[in-house]
Amino acid sequence: MGTKEKIHEDVEVLDQEVHKYEIVLHNDDVNTFDFVIESLISVCEHTLEQAEQCALLVHYKGKCAVKTGEYDYLKPRCSKLLSLGLSAEIV
Repeated sequence: MGTKEKIHEDVEVLDQEVHKYEIVLHNDDVNTFDFVIESLISVCEHTLEQAEQCALLVHYKGKCAVKTGEYDYLKPRCSKLLSLGLSAEIV
């Protein structure tokens, strides 16, 4: 293994360690697209475009990872999404 490959492997491992959790938002039949989009913008700090794309993915695929990071960073955000009536979990 060359130096370049070793550095790339180290970066991949470091990236996996730092971002080992994600908030997954699940589809429901209750909340409107607009409400989901507004929630993602306010809670997950998404841009309008990011929030719209996530809302569409949730609708058509059933779920979407909406935020990635360390558990302690994600926990209050996931709790806020749940308190808003959205279906979310940290995985």
